[in-house]
Amino acid sequence: MRVLTVLEILQARDFVTGAELAQRLEVDLRTVQRYIVRLKDLSIPIDSSRGVDGSYRLRPGFRLPPLLLTNEEALALSLGLHALRQVGLSAFAPATESVLAKLGRVLPEALSESIRTMEDVVAFEPGPWVVSTPVDCLIRAATAIRTCRRVRFAYQAHSGAASRREIEPYGVLHTDGRWYLIGYCMLRRAIRTFRLDRVAEIAVCKNTFRRPTDFDARVYLKERMPFVQSDYQIDVWVDMPIEEAERTFAPWRIATEQMDGGTRLRCGRDRLEMFAAMLLSMGCKIVVHSPEELRVTFKELARRAVLAAKYPISKSTSEVFNQK
Repeated sequence: MRVLTVLEILQARDFVTGAELAQRLEVDLRTVQRYIVRLKDLSIPIDSSRGVDGSYRLRPGFRLPPLLLTNEEALALSLGLHALRQVGLSAFAPATESVLAKLGRVLPEALSESIRTMEDVVAFEPGPWVVSTPVDCLIRAATAIRTCRRVRFAYQAHSGAASRREIEPYGVLHTDGRWYLIGYCMLRRAIRTFRLDRVAEIAVCKNTFRRPTDFDARVYLKERMPFVQSDYQIDVWVDMPIEEAERTFAPWRIATEQMDGGTRLRCGRDRLEMFAAMLLSMGCKIVVHSPEELRVTFKELARRAVLAAKYPISKSTSEVFNQK
């Protein structure tokens, strides 16, 4: 806490002498010097002058609020740093470890112990649908959006086709395990969506633009994401009220529409097995309009289900496979 108090004093004053710090903290000068060294170890730029009346000051342009965290705040910060892998940003791992190390050096022992305990007992593993995204692409895209500058990049589409694009970036959004860049494409003369994991050689241009003030990336993707960049376009009807369907399928980028007393679901998917299994788990009547491959997938899941339920536990695995 005294180290943080030193930081707070340095931020409030242009400069402060070692003697003033010692008097304020009720410690000797040698202890003050240890506090200064500890702050420098945290990469806080402190300039100092030698001599009996030596003083300290924060380097011009640097300001940092004192890290006075509650137990809940410290745990939330630690959990958030560890969860970066969950959103496809595992490349931030070295930075995460560095930040956590700095927290461990500056936080009170009780909070540091809480964080260490959480790290020991809580495991973080991204789901199989999370796609890793290069950190530099995300940073440059975000920078371009903030400064209203165009970006150029090489892009590989879902079909495998390669192209060079220049866009006016409007927003970046993470959903369904992937990062998406949305903006006005100069080649297509229309707003387009690009997966950041398929972007390469991204560069921020000097050309500026005016970003639409009413653009909402969430609304834009909600309206268009169900139907882009997928091998299969799905159209099914489920015997479920529209209100319940909207609550149930909201996280899964599925478009819902009231139809014949139930709900029409439309979306795009690269794999049909997980989507079919999810529909079956709803426990309601399903009518498949398209694609035909989804019907085949349901038949295959039914065959596997019958096989799994057919044989008693007493039979050995080899007996089951021999009788398939």
